[in-house]
Amino acid sequence: MPLYSYKARGTRGDLLEGQLDATSADAVAAQLLNGGITPVDIREQAIRADGLAGLKINLGSRAPDLGDLILFSRQMYTLIKAGVPLIRGLRRLSDSSRNPRMVEILDEVTESLESGQELGNSLARYDDIFSSLFISLVRVGENTGRLDEAFLRITEYLELERETRDAVKAALRYPVFVIIAIAIAMGVINVMVIPAFAKVFAQFNAELPWATQMLMSISAFCVSYWPHMLGLLVLAIVGVRAWVRTEDGRYRWDKWKLRLPVVGGIIERATLGRFARAFAITASAGVPLIQALAVVARAVDNEYVGDRIREMRNGIERGDSLSRTAAATGMFTPLVLQMIAVGEETGAVDDLMEEVAGFYEREVSYDLKNLSAAIEPILLLAVGAMVLVLALGVFLPMWDLSSAATQR
Repeated sequence: MPLYSYKARGTRGDLLEGQLDATSADAVAAQLLNGGITPVDIREQAIRADGLAGLKINLGSRAPDLGDLILFSRQMYTLIKAGVPLIRGLRRLSDSSRNPRMVEILDEVTESLESGQELGNSLARYDDIFSSLFISLVRVGENTGRLDEAFLRITEYLELERETRDAVKAALRYPVFVIIAIAIAMGVINVMVIPAFAKVFAQFNAELPWATQMLMSISAFCVSYWPHMLGLLVLAIVGVRAWVRTEDGRYRWDKWKLRLPVVGGIIERATLGRFARAFAITASAGVPLIQALAVVARAVDNEYVGDRIREMRNGIERGDSLSRTAAATGMFTPLVLQMIAVGEETGAVDDLMEEVAGFYEREVSYDLKNLSAAIEPILLLAVGAMVLVLALGVFLPMWDLSSAATQR
């Protein structure tokens, strides 16, 4: 936490000087004013920490992950539901948290609350940890006096998000292992196996088939230039990651991954399910429609889909209905559009959006269960192609050479 030095005037006009730990200069001013002291000058001090201590802090600190946020939300719901004061509850959570970064955040949020700030505004300072949906629901809960329900809805949403991520990881685990095994096998064959066979072929001075010559040329290239290939691979990865961080790169990447074979449709339905679930939560919490769409556009974690959602918001601002703006995006199926229209007519948009979210989530769950079965034929073709190349390029010439040696 930053250290601030201050100059202030006491109740009798005398000059006071000192230092305070606080999240900002405004927090220092608020603390001084609460103590009856009028601040005159507040400046942040540059602290040179011990190098080893700073290294230990950096190594031991990690950003709170989804599990930490779920635990925090569930604990906040329990504490608020039990009637524990907010500041006292946050201090208890800070004492029990095992994540140093989370402890630091909770301490700073607690001090911000003690200086008169609201919980939503205090959490908004850490937008890299807490999503816009998280902060918006907390603010709505504060304004409506139902903060416990807000944290309960946040917990349910985050748990569904974690279940979806775990299902995706489980479905991709086997194909990824197979692809890695194929890559390692091809590398070993190119670098170690084929050069050994090349020496045997050279001893006989025999004419080799084109497949064998191609394999030997590829192997010689890999052996000679593998450092350059590794360097290019690293540069390509770093370049792609840097490009994806740009605004245009993120948009194009998010649009392209929705069109990937096999998994693109699953990613699209999962994203739309996240949109429907987040929209249902914000609508049921009482967030205005325009503001809800703006929040959800950032919560879907896809710039391309988020841009379509912002188009929906712009259409509603012009006076169009939710169903017409949703149809104009081209993202939703006729069944989902009909459900949105019915919800709009009956005034139960949040309930119907929950049904839409459940519809997409069931489809994603079914597709994930069958993902391995869909990828297996592709993997079998890859393994079959590798075996065919080895048979034509290595084993067939060896068979011809052994036959020639036997005849001699």
